[in-house]
Amino acid sequence: MARKETPAQRKTAGRVMHEFAHGELKSGPAGKGGKVKSRKQAIAIALKESGASKFESKSENRRNLARSKRKEARGETAQQERDGKARVGARGKRESTPAMGGKNATRPARRSTRSAASSRARTTRKSR
Repeated sequence: MARKETPAQRKTAGRVMHEFAHGELKSGPAGKGGKVKSRKQAIAIALKESGASKFESKSENRRNLARSKRKEARGETAQQERDGKARVGARGKRESTPAMGGKNATRPARRSTRSAASSRARTTRKSR
C-alpha cells in the first residue's frame, strides 16, 4: 500500500507540477539540463522534491523535503523568481515583507479590549 503524502509534500509536488505546466521546470543541477518536456519526468522530480519517492530512504526523503522548503522560503522557485523579480528588481526582497511596504506593513495597532465607556467610568470612580 502506498504511503499517504503529508500536506507539505502535496504542496511541494503541486508547485513542481505547476512549474512543469507553465514550462518553468528544469532538470539537472541548477537547471542546466534544460526544460522538462516529459510529464513522467516532471512527476519523478515532484516526488523527489516533495520527499515522497518510494525509491529513496526515509532519511533521504526528509532531507529532500527540507531542501525544497528552504528553497521556497528563500524565494528561489521558478514561479517566485518570475513574480518577485518583476515587481521588486535587483534588491532581492519580496513584495510581502514589511520593509517593502507589503500587506502587513500598514496593519493598525491592536486595540484595547476595554471599551471607552468602561475606562471613563473607572476614571470617574477614582476621582470621587
